[in-house]
Amino acid sequence: MNQSADKSIFPKIAETVLGQLGLSPAKDKMNTDFRANGVLTLGAELELQIVDAGTCALTPRAEVLLKPFKPDSKIKPELYLDMIELNTGICRDANEIEGDFSKTLDLLVAEGERIGLAFASTGSHPFSRYAGSDVYPAERYNDLIDRNQWLTRRWKVYGLHVHIGMESGDECIRFNNFFMRLLPHLLALSSSAPFWQGEDTGLATCRPTMYEALPTAGLPYFVQSWSEFTSLCETLRKAKAIASLKDLWWDVRPSPGFGTLEIRVCDSPATLAETVAIVAFIHGLAHWFKDHGDWLSQVPQPQHWLMRENKWRVIRHGMDADVVVNAEGDNQAIRGDILSWIEKIEPYAMKLGYIAHMDVLHGICAKGSSSARQRSVFARNQSLLEVTACNMQEFKARRPLWE
Repeated sequence: MNQSADKSIFPKIAETVLGQLGLSPAKDKMNTDFRANGVLTLGAELELQIVDAGTCALTPRAEVLLKPFKPDSKIKPELYLDMIELNTGICRDANEIEGDFSKTLDLLVAEGERIGLAFASTGSHPFSRYAGSDVYPAERYNDLIDRNQWLTRRWKVYGLHVHIGMESGDECIRFNNFFMRLLPHLLALSSSAPFWQGEDTGLATCRPTMYEALPTAGLPYFVQSWSEFTSLCETLRKAKAIASLKDLWWDVRPSPGFGTLEIRVCDSPATLAETVAIVAFIHGLAHWFKDHGDWLSQVPQPQHWLMRENKWRVIRHGMDADVVVNAEGDNQAIRGDILSWIEKIEPYAMKLGYIAHMDVLHGICAKGSSSARQRSVFARNQSLLEVTACNMQEFKARRPLWE
């Protein structure tokens, strides 16, 4: 999330003084000071595949692609040289997110066409392999590879991260605990990674499985206050489980430096229309919860087994999953639950101008996510090359190409 407006020199002075003393603020104290920066504002980060326009294979040309863009542009490097990340600024609503991404995509696509590159934004590339992939030359990325070895090597997957502005740390934890119950819904809507290294995984999305071998990834822990969260983070730092909050690859996490709650569970949706629709859904849910905060006290806190089971079911079945709705083991189709939430937030969608985005969500519920579209293409001729070409075509069209 773009925070260029805040350029106070005092943290830099403090960091310089600590450096002269042989200390490091990141290592000696976990920075969990919550810096509120707008209430229910939005920001988004979208990871993209850099694809050779001729072969449809991933190609490690991020450095060439980034040359015309300034270092502070909204186009950023990522872990591998065949990945790129787009960032928005701080936006008031999902329509501004759409306008922000659209302008950046116009620049990116034009430069890509000039040098023979195309793009896709599904959660995985259908046939390219991760072995031997070139890491972007940055110290943090090299440290990640050194620390986690093969586990990080598999991170050739692509996600959407959505930031929601919070007024305080305690409020961030309340919204965190609300959205923890809706992580399967967001993953189902965005699921777009059925193929991996030339194979059908049998999953609606294989992307989450790439992270969950690490103890600080996947489902977060329930905490009830900001002080409880900061205590947990400090304990993890002291135990050398993490060096900073960036080492928490949770599906949803507070980002105190940005003053946001960051929802990280989503695959990169295949199209801009789906991306914006999911952001609008998240924003509508946040507005609903702001007015119905007592809802948390009216429903039991899900047990860990239940949350893990529901996430697995969506990983496996996507929009066709049945999820567990209570500790007694009752089931409900996630598609129906998503539709009930869309209906519940309809007054907010109307007020925010999101009705067209809700129509996209209805389309996903009726016809399936990107995973279903990719499998449909593959079923016709058993060609992952054609699947990839279709993903590239949808990315360029910026909307789902329903059959």
